[in-house]
Amino acid sequence: MKKKAILALEDGTVFNGYSLGAEGETLGEVVFNTSMSGYQEILTDPSYAGQIVTMTYPLIGNYGVNSQDYESKGPFVEGFVMRECSNYYSNWRAEGSLKDFLKYYSIICIEGIDTRALTKHIRSAGAMRGIISTVDLDKNRLIQKVNSFPSLVGQDMVKKVTVDSPYFWQKKPGEKYHVVALDFGIKRNILKCLEEFNCKIEVVPAFTSAKEVLALEPHGIFLSNGPGDPQGVPYAVETIKNLIGKRPMFGICLGHQLLSLALGGDTYKLKFGHRGANQPVKNLITDKIEITAQNHGFVVNADSFERKGNKVFSDFGEVEISHINLNDNTVEGLRCLEVPAFSVQYHPEASPGPHDSKYLFEDFGQMMEESIKER
Repeated sequence: MKKKAILALEDGTVFNGYSLGAEGETLGEVVFNTSMSGYQEILTDPSYAGQIVTMTYPLIGNYGVNSQDYESKGPFVEGFVMRECSNYYSNWRAEGSLKDFLKYYSIICIEGIDTRALTKHIRSAGAMRGIISTVDLDKNRLIQKVNSFPSLVGQDMVKKVTVDSPYFWQKKPGEKYHVVALDFGIKRNILKCLEEFNCKIEVVPAFTSAKEVLALEPHGIFLSNGPGDPQGVPYAVETIKNLIGKRPMFGICLGHQLLSLALGGDTYKLKFGHRGANQPVKNLITDKIEITAQNHGFVVNADSFERKGNKVFSDFGEVEISHINLNDNTVEGLRCLEVPAFSVQYHPEASPGPHDSKYLFEDFGQMMEESIKER
């Protein structure tokens, strides 16, 4: 017999389903991801800390899980929602089932609900707090619990995912550029991409000061992805502000938002965010369209800068808007014109997703090469 479970949202909407992973209750912001595959990478992406993730694709788990596709040490999602979990898995890389993975990591999961209806509701009403319970099936009590739970706005979620102490990503012969990566929730495939472009990567905690970063004598500074509201991490903004112009800088996702705040801009929360491997982005410099992988609920407000067309004027000089999202015209990239720094909102390593944007790592390498020559 399948054990019953309930997903209740803060606005009183309730979905009845069945328990699949661990028993108990979990609270978080309910969001949806439109990727058709990559569920293991999604589960282990630290950017999902504080969130209950709904997969819109109706059948999940059909190729199992393996030890190679972890994006971090383990799952960071608060809960997981599926229409149906496959009872069988088949793939030459598979080492186990998704069901066993969820139980092993004590992830509370609900399956058997209408994820299409849930997704349409979130798109209409916006991402909101929710609770999954397998132990309390009283919807009124669950809704009360949800409404007493704090939202992600203003919270520092980075402190829950960053490393405690610095470490070097696996060193290899031929490394040319020493990159210090500020860890706001960094993904392993981003580290692999930096490594691919001859970088020796030293990962440091998010609370590392600018003075400590510069003492490591890096050729470049990388600002990683991460969870939550960028305005909840003021110490990181201050660090970045003191690093801008000192070394070439490349930021993605939360790192992009933090760089924007350090430049003097502002951010705001999207209605339901961008989460999936199919977001169309236009590169305004090359006029090309890229299909990108994304995972974020906040975005840069270009109008918070003094703006003239695609140029904005920051505390560190002129900046151009380099990329825009073709679905809603939100800012997807910035490039500083007077200091060596640029950033994008999406995940160019694209795990899972298309690799249209991998060139950005090469751009970072070229920027470091030019900086080395100038010094």
